[in-house]
Amino acid sequence: MASIAEKILAAKAGKESVSPGQIIEADIDYVMVNDVTGMPAFEVFEEFHTEPLRDKIVLIPDHYVPNKDVASAEQAKSMRVFAKKHKIKNYYEVGRSGVCHQLMIEEGFVAPGRLIVGADSHTCSYGAFGAFASGVGSTEAAAVMASGRLWFKVPESLRFNVEGSPGKYVMGKDIILHILGDIGVSGALYKSMEFYGSTFDSLSLSDRITVSNMAIEGGGKAGIFPPDERVYSYLEGRVRGAYKPVYSDEDTDYANVIDFDAADIVSTVAKPHLPSNTAPASKLSDVRIDQAYLGSCTNGRIEDLRVAAEILKGKKIDSNVRLIVVPASKLVYEQALAEGLIGVFLDAEAYVSGPTCGACLGGYMGVLAEGERCVSSTNRNFIGRMGHSKSEVYLASPAVVAASALTGYITDPEDLI
Repeated sequence: MASIAEKILAAKAGKESVSPGQIIEADIDYVMVNDVTGMPAFEVFEEFHTEPLRDKIVLIPDHYVPNKDVASAEQAKSMRVFAKKHKIKNYYEVGRSGVCHQLMIEEGFVAPGRLIVGADSHTCSYGAFGAFASGVGSTEAAAVMASGRLWFKVPESLRFNVEGSPGKYVMGKDIILHILGDIGVSGALYKSMEFYGSTFDSLSLSDRITVSNMAIEGGGKAGIFPPDERVYSYLEGRVRGAYKPVYSDEDTDYANVIDFDAADIVSTVAKPHLPSNTAPASKLSDVRIDQAYLGSCTNGRIEDLRVAAEILKGKKIDSNVRLIVVPASKLVYEQALAEGLIGVFLDAEAYVSGPTCGACLGGYMGVLAEGERCVSSTNRNFIGRMGHSKSEVYLASPAVVAASALTGYITDPEDLI
């Protein structure tokens, strides 16, 4: 009667079973920190006066890559110094790296049944592969570096069933925004969100990652898909070490089961200033935009770029719009080059950068000025998230971002047909 989350936590805690609300201490498979969260983690770690568990640690600079100022350069330097001092082999320098969550997946750290923590809230992305993955603070990350273990309160589990065939341009982003619009930003507070249904059979693995990525926007502790052949195929020749898939029991006692019909899900946009403040893209066609942003750990994968390029091919973006395209990793960039996607974006007069978090967190390279509006494939649209406190961010799928860049207004891609 146990959920995937409960089974993984029980196994990692060395117990036959665990129950929601129970406090446990569990073995961690991997702990990841980035350039922003790394420096405070390293400072805390040194207070332990011990050797780090090198094989469990992954260091990925991505938020300010390449460094934009002295402060970000110091953050990056602290990671290099720590990696060299402690001989951390899983350190990914600028030029062979990418956005941390994409790289964790590409480099084979993520696999079914694993327990992974990261000092970044969107670590829950890895649940797309049947892992229990969750964001932690830098202090907790330091503790894992030293001990390999961390305490957890076992979360309750929610089951989300999505059935039916999605529309042509309906992507994982639309599904998770639709769910968030239904449950709100605290509807899954400290709960594990498990996703099932035939709808996901027709969508890419990338779409699952998008859904898991934004579980945190509903308050979720984790966002988990049961692993299947598509996952196993992706991991073949890529995954590090052995892994054991975990599945929920047929009679799992979920805290709640919520059903959705794919026929009810359209291209969806989250209006300012919450991911749950959703509306159909077709209802927002009077919203003028200044910028369109395609990228991030949420929607910067090759599948996302392909969808956008299909819409943009042979066309020019609106003269009043800036379109910024940011592949999520070096590998994605290389694939986009090989497939001619970069050329499509450049021909459309978009700006294309190397992999970085960039403007997603309001860091740089796309920061918004006062009064500007951006339609973005990122995961958060809080006040000031991408720049000025009086700017506005509308969250949307890559298809909506591309369509909107062409018209200058938030646009349902179906309306371009």
